Amino acid sequence: MNANTQQQQRQQSFNITSPAKTLSTRGSRVPDEEEAVYYDSDPGASRQLPQQPPLPPPSWRQLTREEKAEVLRLPWTQWMNSNFKNHFVASLGEFIGTTLFLLFAFAGTEVANMRQLSSSSSRPTTAAGEEGQKRFDISVQLYIALAFGFSFMVNVWVFFRISGGLFNPAVTFAMLLVKAIAPARAACLFVAQMAGSLLASAIVRYLFPEPFNVRTVLSGKGNNNNTSVVQGVFIEAVLTAELVFTIFMLAKEKHRATFMAPVGIGLALFIAEMVGVPFTGGSLNPARSFGPCVVALDFDEEHWIYWVGPAVGALFAVVFYKFIKVLEYEVCYIIHSLLDFVVLGKGCS
Repeated sequence: MNANTQQQQRQQSFNITSPAKTLSTRGSRVPDEEEAVYYDSDPGASRQLPQQPPLPPPSWRQLTREEKAEVLRLPWTQWMNSNFKNHFVASLGEFIGTTLFLLFAFAGTEVANMRQLSSSSSRPTTAAGEEGQKRFDISVQLYIALAFGFSFMVNVWVFFRISGGLFNPAVTFAMLLVKAIAPARAACLFVAQMAGSLLASAIVRYLFPEPFNVRTVLSGKGNNNNTSVVQGVFIEAVLTAELVFTIFMLAKEKHRATFMAPVGIGLALFIAEMVGVPFTGGSLNPARSFGPCVVALDFDEEHWIYWVGPAVGALFAVVFYKFIKVLEYEVCYIIHSLLDFVVLGKGCS
């Protein structure tokens, strides 16, 4: 009995073969999936499998974003992957953004200053208090500040995904110092900003019938309450520092409210204009002062303060920003929130 069982088991093990290699009748061929050949009843006869038909191409919806870009890209646009293209796009965005920002700001200033100049005035400016030109008017100041603040807010919100929405060489300089942008990008943005200022000034100069009235000069020339050069430099420096530091904390420092940064940045420019317009014209931006002077062909002897003041202000903001980064202000805020949560104290004060 045991002998019969062992014989049956040996017979079964002998008959168990791969289905792919089992020979049914002479002339039949069964493919072997592992060796990819056909076996004939003749053990020496074999040949390769026929080639499989090509798979159909994937549909447009099945392609990834990168694959779609490669499909749509023309043969002569290989430069699209280069740094040159990136600098070009950023510069173009900065040029258009600066142009639109200053165009609406200058146009608003023109509206605010309509019929405010005396008939004998030959050098119209934004600053109030210059002898023989105009006297201070709070409604005019408020209108100018709103024009600059809201124009800046809207255009930063539109262009910050393209170029960062800086529109200001002083801000570009500050971003370069904190290594937020590379030197090559900073140079491209600077050129775009100056070109945008020139274009905006030319459009406002020749588009509107009112006298070109957007230059920035120190207030009170010839009067006892005039703004001195030193005062002008530090007024511009302090106001620019406020603007640059706002940009650092709301835009450069990423947080859940970063998408709302343009609102805070626009309001920062608004309050700066409210303070600076009566004394210096409220420049805070070398490009804002340079373009109108070129178009009007009139450079004042104190024009340099609108370069030095914003640069000094940018340095102030950079130094303070790096200082609080060294002190790890983020940790202070976290500890403050935790302590408030568990009601153990007020945290950092």
